[in-house]
Amino acid sequence: MTDVDILIVGGGPAGSSLAWALHDSGLRIAVMDKREFPRDKVCAGWVTPAVMNALAIDLDDYRQGGRTLQPISGFRVSQLGQQQVETHYRDGPVSYGIRRREFDEYLLQRSGAQLILGSAFKSMARDGDGWLINGDIRASLVIGAGGHFCPVARRIGAKLGSSEQAVTAQEIEFEMTAEQKAGCHAEREVPELFFTPDLKGYGWIFRKGDYLNVGLGREDNHRLSEHVQAFCDFLRESGRLDFDITDKFQGHAYLLYPHALRQVVDEGVLLIGDAAGLAYPQSGEGIRPAIESALLAARVIREAAGDYAREKLQPYQRILEERFGERQPAPSLLERLPQGVKQRLASKLMQTHWFTRKVVIDRWFLQSHQLPLQQFMPVSRNP
Repeated sequence: MTDVDILIVGGGPAGSSLAWALHDSGLRIAVMDKREFPRDKVCAGWVTPAVMNALAIDLDDYRQGGRTLQPISGFRVSQLGQQQVETHYRDGPVSYGIRRREFDEYLLQRSGAQLILGSAFKSMARDGDGWLINGDIRASLVIGAGGHFCPVARRIGAKLGSSEQAVTAQEIEFEMTAEQKAGCHAEREVPELFFTPDLKGYGWIFRKGDYLNVGLGREDNHRLSEHVQAFCDFLRESGRLDFDITDKFQGHAYLLYPHALRQVVDEGVLLIGDAAGLAYPQSGEGIRPAIESALLAARVIREAAGDYAREKLQPYQRILEERFGERQPAPSLLERLPQGVKQRLASKLMQTHWFTRKVVIDRWFLQSHQLPLQQFMPVSRNP
């Protein structure tokens, strides 16, 4: 029998960041994951300096062992079929390309938690004031950090895949051969983003040293594979690739924050990251909100002081909304426009440097308007 104070189900960035944030709390913390690490993870794979700063990651230390850390100094943005608009930044990298198998293992190994890897979550039953997981792990608090299909989220009522408006994506990342590197004309420091004319998603091509990442995500999964194949054909026909991508694309799903209805707190249970449905609505990025949700959860857990009743954990719901905004906000004026009008307007805006830099890149993808988390308000609030 394993006895811990906190069991984190899911070893990705959210789960490992929470364990790291509580490493000096005196709490016994374990991270459970059905996979062994390192493991591949579907993701475009870039993180902003805000993420590295929030986690106090030393970039030179991270590079040790040959980990990929590709500086990003600009973007090319367009709608498919239109001329690209280029934006470059001169004051150092605005983001970094990482490989998730490296990034996630790095965070997990430095978390300081007991690791229970290669062990799937099977059952969860009340055990006094705590929980009994899989019949042999006792925990006072269980954290759901297992992504969109997190079993802990299901345990507290999430209807996975049945009534949720999820984004679906297909992506591939592979190490290029010498011939493929010669036939790849994507720049290392400048990812390219291609929004679909129907405004339901975007594709990307991103070179990280010798690795290439290509993918496409949409707000619906109708004929997604056909959209992905058409995008790959476009990349070849437009001269970005002189070779066919023959390996199989991998799929994943996630919830955009404004549309997510999941309960994130229950008696002795708390959800973080994609399990809580926190991806940014325009870019679909999940790493930064996952990590920030973990750091916010750590504050709530410290203040709970061992009492993990629902009312003690409830401040987490409030500070999530204060950080990320209102769930299901009223539609904006732009969102209420007829679809045809929105498409024509987007087509024109995507061809302007101001919109692609100030809105698409700075606001949607870099979240440069967000204050660093350490400047964010504390959990406690006087009545």
